[in-house]
Amino acid sequence: MRNNFGKFSGNKSNAQKKEEFRQEKKKARAERDAYFEKKKQEKKGEIKPSRARIALGKKTEDPAKSTTTASSHQMPLNKYLAHCGVCSRRDAAELIRTGVVSVDGVFITEPGFKLLGKEEVKANGKKVSIQKELVYILLNKPKDYITTSDDPQGRKTVLDLLKGSTTQRIYPVGRLDRNTTGVLLFTNDGELTQKLSHPSF
Repeated sequence: MRNNFGKFSGNKSNAQKKEEFRQEKKKARAERDAYFEKKKQEKKGEIKPSRARIALGKKTEDPAKSTTTASSHQMPLNKYLAHCGVCSRRDAAELIRTGVVSVDGVFITEPGFKLLGKEEVKANGKKVSIQKELVYILLNKPKDYITTSDDPQGRKTVLDLLKGSTTQRIYPVGRLDRNTTGVLLFTNDGELTQKLSHPSF
């Protein structure tokens, strides 16, 4: 008998996909924890932040110093915005290119611009900082609510249902139509949002 399902035999099972996602999330969490730990050590004076970096397109005074160590302390601007809970890393890249993100008063349009962590970063004129308290909320969305943070027409939004649930700035991962019901995830974890919403994942 001909096997009509042979083309599916090489596909990964749901369990395998879940395990891969779990491992990626674990890796991302470990990277985030390591980043905050380095920042704590720097504040305590245990580690001196490296001065070797590319700043605003100009090289530092001493280019002879190796940047290998420095790169481990740096973070791309779009990744920083994602950790701040502004939006996903992909959306942050687009936001930066529009010219509304500034670093120490200078507007940056390159998403890969490196930060050391002591700079003042603003998006649309508002100062942003890395989220230390990550929030995850699952909502069973009812009808007649739109999936947006603000509606100029004054219609009810999904965030109206979550008022008072957290002091952190959260946003929905994905969208559901106004008359559609179902589960929505809200978080300020930009890395997780990237993992869940980007087509490559």
